[in-house]
Amino acid sequence: MTTPEFFDREYNARAAIPNAQEIFADWRARAEQAKAELPGLKDLSYGPSPEETLDLFWCLKPDRPLFFFIHGGYWRSLHKNDFSWVAEPYLKQGINVAIVNYDLVPRINLSTLVSQVYSSIQWLYDNAEALDFDREKIFVGGHSAGGHLTAMMMCTQWPKLRRDLPVNLVKGGVAVSGLFDLDPISKSPFLNNDLKLSLEDVRKLSPIIMPPSHPAHLLLSVGALESSEFHRQSDMLENAWQGTMAMSRIPAPERNHLTICNALADPSHALFKANVALMER
Repeated sequence: MTTPEFFDREYNARAAIPNAQEIFADWRARAEQAKAELPGLKDLSYGPSPEETLDLFWCLKPDRPLFFFIHGGYWRSLHKNDFSWVAEPYLKQGINVAIVNYDLVPRINLSTLVSQVYSSIQWLYDNAEALDFDREKIFVGGHSAGGHLTAMMMCTQWPKLRRDLPVNLVKGGVAVSGLFDLDPISKSPFLNNDLKLSLEDVRKLSPIIMPPSHPAHLLLSVGALESSEFHRQSDMLENAWQGTMAMSRIPAPERNHLTICNALADPSHALFKANVALMER
């Protein structure tokens, strides 16, 4: 039954993972080390809020793609500084990495949060030459709420935001355990007590009811150990965008809602390999 209790149980991924806090602690420790050691520019400001910052890690090769990573946390927790470790394996493949931060709900609403991510990509596009990456090869990716934001970026009509931006500003993406239909999120007290999504918010911010901005390629992946709702979310986007967007589903056996994020930065995993191949086309 699709009751509030059902949605709370299905979407409270942390509660279903006994060692969740150990995973978060490991992410923070690895991120601190990576941020200190990897080449690049840290805490670059792309907007007026103190939280509107990003880190850019360089592969130190000219004219290379940029992987723009958006963290999860149900739009209300975590920080870019928890995810610097994502960058290292991509740098070794000759791919630059930007890891974006944004203000969290309920300090701001979700619509404003999405606008901040729009701004961060525009800022990177405008400053690509100075930041030494190829602006014609910007790819996005994210985990959980970051998967939602990835899909939002891929259905953004960029010229409507600013006339000089190309419609194909984002060349492709990878959405890991993403949230594409916000209707069940709005019915989960565990989440909506903070998010306060209205029916209008659900309509405006659910990628499943928006067309992609242009033909591109999107990778989708959900951990085999995740709840049925996370699998349904990706199924729905795949069905909604079929025929308008090239889509590939990458299996992730033995992975839960958190460890699948590790897979995105694991050179031995099919998800990492598929993402690198996407950016090298």
